[in-house]
This record gives sequence, C-alpha cells and structure tokens, in this order.
Amino acid sequence: MNTTTIKELHTEDEIQDAFPIMQQLRSHLDQETYLDLVLEAKEKDSYKMFALIHEAEIVAVTGFKPMITLYYGRFVWVCDLVTDTNKRSKGYGEKLLGFVHDWAAEKGYESVALSSGLQRTEAHRFYENKMDYDKASYVFKNNLK
Repeated sequence: MNTTTIKELHTEDEIQDAFPIMQQLRSHLDQETYLDLVLEAKEKDSYKMFALIHEAEIVAVTGFKPMITLYYGRFVWVCDLVTDTNKRSKGYGEKLLGFVHDWAAEKGYESVALSSGLQRTEAHRFYENKMDYDKASYVFKNNLK
C-alpha cells in the first residue's frame, strides 16, 4: 500500500530528519547551522516546515512563512522547497507546493510567492508550466560581510 502524508515538523529530531533532503538545496549549511536557523526562524519569523513522507521516508521538504508587504499584501513566502534528487518527477514537489497553496488559502492569504536561483532552470519550468507561477520580479542581494 502506497502511503503518502504531509506532516509539520515541530521537534528538533523531526527537523534533523529533514536535513539530508534540505541539504540538497541548501548545501552551504552544516547540520548545526541548519538546525539553529530553523529553530530561530520558527520562533521569530513564524517559519513553518513540512515534510512529504512516502512509505515512511521523507522525500520532499518545504519551509515557508506568512508575510505582509505593501507589494504583495498578505501572502505566503516559500523559503525552501526541495524534493530528493533520487525521487524527482514523481509528483512530490507538486503535491507539497499544492499543500502550501491550500494552507495559505485556508488562512486567508492572497498569494504564494518564492524566489529561485538563476541556475535552477528545471525548477523554473516546474513553477511556470506545472504550478502556474508568473515571474514577478528579480531578487537582488547585497552581502554585508
């Protein structure tokens, strides 16, 4: 029997269990820094982390936070979305991002937004063609250190 569930990750152990998948997207983070950042974001920034679990194995992870800006109004910002590289093209990313859309709509948010690295052309096709996202802007960054 195929069992697929989406579960919010609350405990340190649950968050640590998601690290091998998240590291595929956030390869610059070691496990300790990852845990510290997730816990701080959950505490200070309303960050939510969910895992898509297929047959007792985490195969995709997302992290997002509700936000309010003058540009987007009330929206959900997807900070992280990654499917295990060995499990892609099976609909897991679509299911998990669809879950984020449903979560946002149920809580009264107007839209879902995200940024994606310029080099991630496969992800861009997924967002635009499969998930019906529009390019809304460029994201600029200035490293202060």
